[in-house]
This record gives sequence, C-alpha cells and structure tokens, in this order.
Amino acid sequence: MNQVLQDLSTPNLVTALENNMFAFLTNYGRAPHRQLYSESNLIRFSTGISFPFFNGVCRAQLYPDQIDATITGTLNYFTAQQIPMFWWTGPATQPADLGKYLEAHGLSRLGELPVMAIDLSALAKDLSVPADLAIAQVKDHETLKHWVRVATVGFEIPDREYNAYYDLELSLGIDSKEYIRFIGWWKGLPVVTSALYLDPQVAGIYVVATIPEARRNGFATALVLTALQTAYALGYHVATLQATEMGVNVYRRIGFQEYCKTGLYLWTSQLHQNH
Repeated sequence: MNQVLQDLSTPNLVTALENNMFAFLTNYGRAPHRQLYSESNLIRFSTGISFPFFNGVCRAQLYPDQIDATITGTLNYFTAQQIPMFWWTGPATQPADLGKYLEAHGLSRLGELPVMAIDLSALAKDLSVPADLAIAQVKDHETLKHWVRVATVGFEIPDREYNAYYDLELSLGIDSKEYIRFIGWWKGLPVVTSALYLDPQVAGIYVVATIPEARRNGFATALVLTALQTAYALGYHVATLQATEMGVNVYRRIGFQEYCKTGLYLWTSQLHQNH
C-alpha cells in the first residue's frame, strides 16, 4: 500500500488523492501545542487560529446511529474554542449524504472543489516561467515570514492571525522532508507561494496564493510547476491538488484532470458576534 503510485491507472487512485489531503490537513493538528483527534470514524484537528482552513474535520465515516451525536459533539468542541472550521466531505465520506445532516446542524455548504491529479512524467516541458520571477525554496525564518505574509494576503486570512499562522508554520519545520514551501519574488517583492506535501504514495500541491496586484502574470503557474518538478525529481509520479474556481483552468492547462470532488461545509458558530 505505502508505495509511490506509478501512474493514474491505479485502482486506488481516488483513495490516494484523498489520503494526501487528509495528511496535509492533519499535519496542522500534529504540530506542537495543537490538537489532533484521529479515530476510525473521523479525523478532527484544531490549531487555535481563527480562520476555518486551520481547523476542521475530514474522513468522517459514521454509522446512522452515530451521525447526530457525532456532529453535535464535534460542533460543541469547536464552539467551546470559539474558532471556525471546515468540515470536508468526499468519496471516503460515510454516509454519502452526510452533507444534508451537516446543514441540518447549521453548517453552511460552500460548494465542491475538484480534486485533480497529473502524471508527472507527462508534464509539459515547454511551459515557460516569467523571466522576471525569481523562485526560491523557503529555507530560513525571514523567508518563511514573507511566505506566510503572501499566503495571509492571498487567502484573505485576517491580519490579526499573522503571528499565529507564522508560529504554526515555523513549528512544522523549515527543513521538513515532507512539507516543502516555495516563494516567488517579483520586482524585489514576495508575491506568490506554493507548497508540496509528500506522503508515501503521491505529492500534493497546497497554499498556492498570489497577492492581488501580481495576479494574471502566470506566477502561480510557475510556482506550481516548480513544486511539480521538485516532486518528480524526488521520485514521485502522481501529484494532486484541490482546485478553486479561480485556479481550475490554470491547472487544466498544466495537465491536471479531475478525478473526484471534495465538499466544503463551514461552521462559524457565533464568532461573528465576537469581533
């Protein structure tokens, strides 16, 4: 099971793609001073950062008589911490219609993201990188600060969470073998990020963010390509990502294809009354 997938024809491809996403998300929960609950029925992680991406639930596999109690208990947990979270659904989710129960408990359905994959050996070699973009791997504290700043702006993370986000990323390691970050500089300024999360089977692309004033220049494409080429050089053959509406056509041009979808449900409790 724990072997690098050789191509996209493997029967357990969708499972492998989902597993990479689960591993990336729970990496946050594994960080020092964070919380991770991983049982047979679901994975729950919490970082204390007041932005939903950094807290959540995935791989829920619930029996009918567990559904309501499990959702209630989970929401109570996040409400007690007064932090928002995402509940992720997908092919592994049981029951398949869990979303309707989540909505009945007050979560907001944000829609679905295509889960895409690419055969790295088929990566186009002629995709040009903008000449005025300088790309580097994040290898020191100062560069990590810039990387977190770009991601904070690109994903519209509240500025007050910057220090907590930086501390979280720093605690995950700058020289991690599994989690490799890239940054792009344009006109001397940090403007674009990407990250590579490597599990035993596939490589995942995450944290693709560009500051608004640098968008539509091909910079995100260049950062994704850099991550993909790095994964291929490390012996990976399949890479995956979850595409936003803004990014899906960019990824198709690179060669990604959709293999399944992941659903996104938001829980904010009464947070908006506290700010």
